[in-house]
Amino acid sequence: MEQTAQMQINLFREQLSSMEEIRQLSHLVHSSEANQMRFAEQVEQNLSSNAALTSLEAGIGLFILGRYREAVAKLQKGPDGKEKHLYLAFTLRRLRKYDEAIQSLQRAKDLGAEALNVSLEKAATYRHAGNLESAVKEIRSCANFQNVSAEYHYQFARLQEAQGLYDEAVSNYKTALELAPTHQRALFHLAYRYDLSGYEDQAIEHYKQVIAGSPTYVSALLNLAVLHEDRGEFEKASICIEKVLESHPNHPRAVLFYKDVESSKTMFYDEEREKKRSRKNQILETPISDFELSVRSRNCLRKMNIRTLGDLLNITEAELLSYKNFGETSLREIKAILDQKGLRLGQAMEDKLLQMETTPERTADDDKGLMNRSVDDIQMSVRARKCLQKLNLRTLGELARTTDAELLGCKNFGVTSLNEIKKALAGFGLSLRSLD
Repeated sequence: MEQTAQMQINLFREQLSSMEEIRQLSHLVHSSEANQMRFAEQVEQNLSSNAALTSLEAGIGLFILGRYREAVAKLQKGPDGKEKHLYLAFTLRRLRKYDEAIQSLQRAKDLGAEALNVSLEKAATYRHAGNLESAVKEIRSCANFQNVSAEYHYQFARLQEAQGLYDEAVSNYKTALELAPTHQRALFHLAYRYDLSGYEDQAIEHYKQVIAGSPTYVSALLNLAVLHEDRGEFEKASICIEKVLESHPNHPRAVLFYKDVESSKTMFYDEEREKKRSRKNQILETPISDFELSVRSRNCLRKMNIRTLGDLLNITEAELLSYKNFGETSLREIKAILDQKGLRLGQAMEDKLLQMETTPERTADDDKGLMNRSVDDIQMSVRARKCLQKLNLRTLGELARTTDAELLGCKNFGVTSLNEIKKALAGFGLSLRSLD
């Protein structure tokens, strides 16, 4: 810890640090709350300087700290050069000013920034902006770096994920790791892709590799903890969360999740409560694997992350048929299974629409603002957050139009997480939709 406390790389010096040195410094700063505080003090001490180089360094420091609006103002006062415009682009991208970010990247290229790096950053910027066509064009302009540049394959994989080409993305992540086995972002996103696709063993193995190379990689530790908890490996889950809290003792999600894991260790089976669970909830939680399906249908549903009957209620016939290799024969198989249970494709979505039609329109500006607020504003455990992502619930309004059954139909979402969501909504004066 002594080495990290002294900050191995000094950002403020007579000559600007290299991009690689700044990346190392950023990693070091975010490795613990203590380092963030020390670095913030260092940046604050240099904010009053009007020297051009110090302004550039302070702007980079503010970017590292996530103070993006302040960073833009400082960076603009720095000396004209590729570093200034690269970090301006990174900062503007975080502020969702994508057109300005693209302009800054082009300016950086004009001032000598590496062409490949600029093109890949442009592709990433277009991807963040949702302009996938332009992102594809930028990636294609770098095709001569195929099987040469790990970063090329990593950015290509991120783009393919945005396009829904998950198998292709996995292939490119693997190629990136063949070229650069310690590429942390490629390792993490490959692990996360396996995680979302239900390949838990592979996900755990890759998360462990991430942590081996970066012990304080918070997202990897939290995701690994979720997987261990799902398997009932509560001690292993606790160890992961404790590692996060050692370096980030006030991390809100880690604090909340740790309480969840610790309570799971002492959880007892409540027979009476289990008997009272509604039959509908039990049906929605039935795994697709319990039914006889063709290999094609089973593979397609797995790739679409559809694991239970409840998942099928959140997708339409058109969406299923639009998926690669999913045809009318597979559709008939699925509908036959649902018919046996008195269910149908898209039923949950229809229920939501009906509720929206029968619920009086909120007219007050404050009410509209509340319903449009992101679910990211809710402090919740990793497991609950992942469930909302899988159900594509992005706002408080969408969450409030969801029932208990729909949430419980999501894989690994239990009563503890349900109560957590209910409590959080109650804090906003909202509640989940009731079928009564």
